[in-house]
Amino acid sequence: MTTFRARTSLALIGGLALATTACGSDGNAPTADADSTAASATDVASADDSESTGEIATVVVTTNILGDVVSELLDNQADVVTIMPVGADPHDFQASAQEINRMLSADALIVNGANFEEGLIDVIESAEEAGVPLHEAISVVGTMEFGAEGEEHSDEDHSDEDHSDEEHDEHGHDGADPHFFTDPVRMSSAVQGIVDFLSGQIDGLDTDALDASAEEYLAQLAAVDADNVSLLDAISEDKRVLVTNHEVFAYFADRYGFEVVGVVVPGGSTTDAASAGELAALAKTIETEGVPAIFADTSSSDELVNTLASEVGDIAIVELFTESLGTADSDGATYLDMVSANAERIAVALS
Repeated sequence: MTTFRARTSLALIGGLALATTACGSDGNAPTADADSTAASATDVASADDSESTGEIATVVVTTNILGDVVSELLDNQADVVTIMPVGADPHDFQASAQEINRMLSADALIVNGANFEEGLIDVIESAEEAGVPLHEAISVVGTMEFGAEGEEHSDEDHSDEDHSDEEHDEHGHDGADPHFFTDPVRMSSAVQGIVDFLSGQIDGLDTDALDASAEEYLAQLAAVDADNVSLLDAISEDKRVLVTNHEVFAYFADRYGFEVVGVVVPGGSTTDAASAGELAALAKTIETEGVPAIFADTSSSDELVNTLASEVGDIAIVELFTESLGTADSDGATYLDMVSANAERIAVALS
């Protein structure tokens, strides 16, 4: 069980912050020099020291999708800190010095896993090495391989203790597809895994209350899934095809009986690139299959999607919430809202 204590290493935080800044990104996080990093780390470490005598733990979550889920489960029993803001692209997000410190000094750290948080892998590994209890949400989910739609692997293929060097080699996109959250049934498995992890790692939790919150949330997930099934079943077989920005909707397709016939950016990451030849081939596939819409991401660039749409001609571009929640005033402000909104947008586009 975890007791509330600061685990901050100023040297480690400074090194990671400088390395993260050197990697570069699209500006998701502010940069920091060594002095500002140390100052920030000291401030937060002091806060952690004061919290060590308090009654609630700090649970840090990387993605805002999982942050929303964990917040619903804990219901103010812990301080839930979500690293990625709304609209962030998890594949290239870089953490600030303060965010790195939060991850390294957390009482528990929950991540998506399967290399989803590409820009945070070094920080996640450092946090684990520093003794922060780590849980990969995907570790208890039946996964699919990239490019192998319908091929599922049991949760026995994953474990929180299995973090081999090969798993992170070059931050590649072979192996397990990390986008399990597009399927609410798989998210239900992840929820139970998160509950089990928190119950075993955080002192002072009211586990009965946690179980009750989980039961209520699982019921809501089941209701959303049932609504999606009813809505999407009305789409005719010849229209149950998807073209997406990148390989992100395989789990959705597997759950609801669709086929992903093409992706604008080959691979499971928005950091990959598409050649002119690949776009031309996809345009031909769209025409052959009679695909009525290209599904873009709200959290990544739609430049290539627009290029493809111009090549094809008469085709709609429909934005989906893929790897980030929407703003508070959108129809994707929570995970439950996001899953429902995506199903509704797909149903309208393909009907």
